Amino acid sequence: GRVMSAAGPLVIAPVALPLAAAAVLLLLGESWRRLAALANLAATLAGLAVAGVIFWRVRAATDAGAVLVYLTANWPVPYGITLVADRLSVLLLVVTGVVALGAALYASAGWDRAGAHFYPLFQILLMGVNGAFLTGDLFNLFVFFEVMLAASYGLQLHGSGQARVRAGLHYIAVNLLASALFLIGLAVIYGVMGSLSMADVAARMAGVPASDRGLLYAGVAIFAMAFLIKAAVWPLNGWLVPAYTTASVPVAALFVVLTKVGLYAVLRLWSLLFPLAGAAGVAFGAPVLLAAGVSTLCFGAVGVLGSIRLERIAAYSVLVSSGTLLAVFTVGSNAAGSAALFYLVSATLAAGALFLFVDLVGRMRLDGQPPAAPVRLAPGEDDNLDDDALPLVGRALPVSVTVLALAYLVCALLVAGLPPLAGFLSKAALLTALLPLASAGAGGLGGSASGAAWLLIGLVVGSGLFATIALVRAGIRHFWSGGGRFAPHVKVAEGSALLVLLLASLGLTVFAEPALRYTLATARDLHAPGSYIDAVRGAQARPGAGSAGGAAP
Repeated sequence: GRVMSAAGPLVIAPVALPLAAAAVLLLLGESWRRLAALANLAATLAGLAVAGVIFWRVRAATDAGAVLVYLTANWPVPYGITLVADRLSVLLLVVTGVVALGAALYASAGWDRAGAHFYPLFQILLMGVNGAFLTGDLFNLFVFFEVMLAASYGLQLHGSGQARVRAGLHYIAVNLLASALFLIGLAVIYGVMGSLSMADVAARMAGVPASDRGLLYAGVAIFAMAFLIKAAVWPLNGWLVPAYTTASVPVAALFVVLTKVGLYAVLRLWSLLFPLAGAAGVAFGAPVLLAAGVSTLCFGAVGVLGSIRLERIAAYSVLVSSGTLLAVFTVGSNAAGSAALFYLVSATLAAGALFLFVDLVGRMRLDGQPPAAPVRLAPGEDDNLDDDALPLVGRALPVSVTVLALAYLVCALLVAGLPPLAGFLSKAALLTALLPLASAGAGGLGGSASGAAWLLIGLVVGSGLFATIALVRAGIRHFWSGGGRFAPHVKVAEGSALLVLLLASLGLTVFAEPALRYTLATARDLHAPGSYIDAVRGAQARPGAGSAGGAAP
């Protein structure tokens, strides 16, 4: 693959920009909250713009040049720190930027006042997420994971409260265990391969002697456990629902991206080490990953159906998306991978928007609100109805309630996968891709792919039905059976945050065809990662830049 050397500063910007913003926000301190909110918004918007520019450059490149490589310390691979932007990583950068912009807008309405250092932690978390998507080696993947998690610990506990502290300590303990497994996996793989550069390890796979393959697979399996914990895959996901439902609203919306980092790590490592185009190791761990994905999908779907509170529905919908993505990626085909990536974008935006609804619709049911005004009847008219029992009869809903109800309808359609929005298009693409596999029995699992595809078809349809029931029930509870009597006060920043995510989802619906073409090209790159490997290993140090001054190998 051809390395686009002029893109070096662009590739490092998604990591450097939030780091610099966090430093500035720390200097502002707690006495300049309004200025800090504006600075946080500006930095988040600039990060989204940079991600958009990188996305555009990768999208416009040919297959040979769609990988941007930057040697940060000017050391050749496998030494030093390498940042790599390909179709998959830049897609996730843009999704992260959109969700982060919505969360930053919502937080600027006053949510930062619940505790100290909200905005610096916000930017440090973005730095960790972006770095995890861009890094080209496993050790720095661990580093960015820890940066992301350290910031998430502070954000999850932001605002205190007994339930939040209890869930936060559980969240911290589980992720510390995952980090320990991550380090063990690093040690095992480095001991076998002598390298931690993902492209370099992938290139050396064919030369691993048979006597070392068992140890290599053990290291990869340990890695998988760490990644699957972070992706909230069953039975390692007991931490997610309590942590997400007790976190503040903008933090919960931002946390939707964190599970996608774990899924990205599994997908990246498996696509490089065990590509479908290769002959050796093609099915390593595939049945286990498929079973984990199916179990997570079932667990999340049942949780959605059994939930009454909107925040729990949103949290379980995150589990549904994680299970669906892992299972579909495991089955393996270009069409299925393309549909899964499209679904990833749609589900992430929809879940983030659903978390933002939690506080807004909850305000319509708060005690202490003024009672509804009596129904005004024409002179001499008697409807023989009890106005107190039916307070909405004959009265127009306030504008804020009407707008919220329409926005909730859009969000529900996206989450449940009902027509005509992107949620439906993503599930239709999934079913269209799985049906040929069900009939032919081809794919990454060989002959067992037929049964797996039929099972996934049933679960995708069933999970959509369960989500529809749960969201309709929640909508009736909040907007129909007494919830609409009080008009909630919605700040401009809060409404704008919700609008950002919903408009992004609507834009994905309108531009579904080019989006699916992009995800198809991404799936092809993942299943045949030669261009990624060649681009990273072929990256040359810049002449005259003084590579000896970089970090020691």
